[in-house]
Amino acid sequence: MATVESKEIVISARNLTCGYDGTVIVDNVSFDITRGEIFIILGGSGCGKSTLLKNMIGLLTPMSGEVWFGEDELTAATGGKRDAIIRKFGVMYQMGALFGSMSLLQNVMLPLEEFTDLPRDAREIVAKSKLAMVDLEHSVYKMPAALSGGMKKRAAIARAMALDPGILFLDEPGAGLDPISSASLDELILDLSRNLGITFVIVTHELESIYKIADRVIMLDKDVKSIVAEGDPKVLRDTSDNLFVKRFFHRQPGLLPDGQTSMKDAG
Repeated sequence: MATVESKEIVISARNLTCGYDGTVIVDNVSFDITRGEIFIILGGSGCGKSTLLKNMIGLLTPMSGEVWFGEDELTAATGGKRDAIIRKFGVMYQMGALFGSMSLLQNVMLPLEEFTDLPRDAREIVAKSKLAMVDLEHSVYKMPAALSGGMKKRAAIARAMALDPGILFLDEPGAGLDPISSASLDELILDLSRNLGITFVIVTHELESIYKIADRVIMLDKDVKSIVAEGDPKVLRDTSDNLFVKRFFHRQPGLLPDGQTSMKDAG
């Protein structure tokens, strides 16, 4: 297994180009993600954060390039090989995507019913344990409509963990949450990373969460359609000489410099 600075690489994007109907949204990006890392994809609206994530997890097919999970390449895999790769990770979608007609317990049991031969009693035990990991052990029989936004996000993370994946993809986990619920979700992510060694790949633009949980970020810019910054977000905030990066991290609106027509001209 390849390593970067003695850390095991669990995901590699290689020359990845993503888009829709022939229109390129993210162009020729490459990066590695190491085991146990909290890795965040960020950038302004429309830069392709969620598009990149969907290509990484196989919901969309890249226009070109490859996505490797360890020694396995997802984009070319088919049949049982593709299913085996997909089982390496779990996904929490932006709005949680819980089934409203099912209890939390039933929602978390779904992956177990689809991908394992465990008897029902065993599936219930596993599902309850996952809900306990996200502090929902007292809500297993509740319906999604009875939950707060933060509880729905926690339940969705529990479902993403049902098959014990080593990697979790989270799409805008803090979207729509109040500051207290968002901070609580950040703490959960940190706890799962520290205690279980889960690798997180998170799409977000919420700076407070980024500073709190990120080990490393990549920043996309919709004008250049690529990565304009990579590293520790606090270091990027304090040292980057890229105008777009500085304005993003310091939340600075403003006019572009004289003669500059787009952010791709900004240093």
